[in-house]
Amino acid sequence: MVQPLFLSPVFMERIWGGTRLRDTFGYDIPSEQTGECWAISAHLNGPSIVKEGPYSGVALDRLWENHPELFGETSGRGTFPLLTTVQVHPGDEYAAKHENGNMGKSECWYIIDCKEGAEIILGHHANSREEFAAMAESGEWDLLLKRIPIKPGDFFYLPSGTIHAICGGTLVLETQQSSDTTYRVFDYDRVGEDGNKRELHLEKALDVTAIPHRDEKPEAMMEMKEGAKAITLVQSPYFSVHKWVIAGQAEFIMDRKFMLVSVLSGHAGMKVSGQKYDIRKGNHFILPSGSGRIGFDGKAEMIVSHV
Repeated sequence: MVQPLFLSPVFMERIWGGTRLRDTFGYDIPSEQTGECWAISAHLNGPSIVKEGPYSGVALDRLWENHPELFGETSGRGTFPLLTTVQVHPGDEYAAKHENGNMGKSECWYIIDCKEGAEIILGHHANSREEFAAMAESGEWDLLLKRIPIKPGDFFYLPSGTIHAICGGTLVLETQQSSDTTYRVFDYDRVGEDGNKRELHLEKALDVTAIPHRDEKPEAMMEMKEGAKAITLVQSPYFSVHKWVIAGQAEFIMDRKFMLVSVLSGHAGMKVSGQKYDIRKGNHFILPSGSGRIGFDGKAEMIVSHV
């Protein structure tokens, strides 16, 4: 019998962290400087642990390595390809992230919540590498960095090489390639616990940043079905991301090798292989290979991703 893999998240403390992950989702966070929840992760820096069922207590990276049948027995599998995180940014966050790992780092953001007037940094205004470097070195950040106003429910796709940052008062669900590499071009002159400013990586960032910047705006596609709607937010070479909105009784057919699911709001019953499970806001789980028809009954919103 195929069973969903419910996972215990891994929490990361950051200098810009806070308590919002506890306040919004009820998570048992390690401190009041908790900035990230690695919800579905097989990354070496923080693998999720299966909470229940026959694989209870097993880390996701070990499950991926030792039980390929759960993931469609993919040949040439390498490492687990995706990472789902929930991130909170209560203070101004100007750090820019860039791809430099073996797998690259394309990602996307779904804005769960944000304060009124919140913005993100997405892209830049430089027309050449030399112009970018000159503006950065002279501290002309307001002229260099491109700011975009945001609201809850917005979605952004960021291919590797996109300069970006989440600013204050924002709660984001991020789906990305499984990479934890960050290049900082500016850090708002903040200091870490040791009293020193964090390292910047301008030269490396310049090596991978797309110049000039080009906006990527995937067109959402909606499918209505009885008791639900399915919105495809992006289909990229590395992952596809969907939003499922359940409003009553609904059924989906699992036509992928496996799917990652994060419940953003609500509460519903879910039936897999004839067995019923209770899912609610803050749950994260994997629907493994062979899940077949997935039934829902209730009201819930979830983000679903797959390779």
